[in-house]
Amino acid sequence: QVHLVESGGDSVQAGGSLTLSCAPSGYTPSVAWFREAPGKEREGVAAIYIGGGTTTYADSVKGRFTISQDNAKNTVYLQMSSLKPQDTAMYYCAARRFYSRWDSLSRASYDYWGQGTQVTVSA
Repeated sequence: QVHLVESGGDSVQAGGSLTLSCAPSGYTPSVAWFREAPGKEREGVAAIYIGGGTTTYADSVKGRFTISQDNAKNTVYLQMSSLKPQDTAMYYCAARRFYSRWDSLSRASYDYWGQGTQVTVSA
């Protein structure tokens, strides 16, 4: 069992920046960030393979969000810039049990989930 602790959610104005953090309690080959807005399905935002650092992004955040890892701190970050009101959502960190090169932004691919951290972007 891997526990995930997220932090960094806040309320910001459009155009602003935030950095979310996720600290897995144990080994995982892959970590992703998802978000869920009221009335919408949970969607994958960004994913990173811990070993090689390969990243994947949803089209809606490419060029604005960056996922990264700090192996020394065992922490994965999601740096968000040029935030828009439509980025408002609960953001969840997720981790896989086993390595797979496929479906890195698919909710069904992840076995462990954090409690979520709220990001609110005002116009």
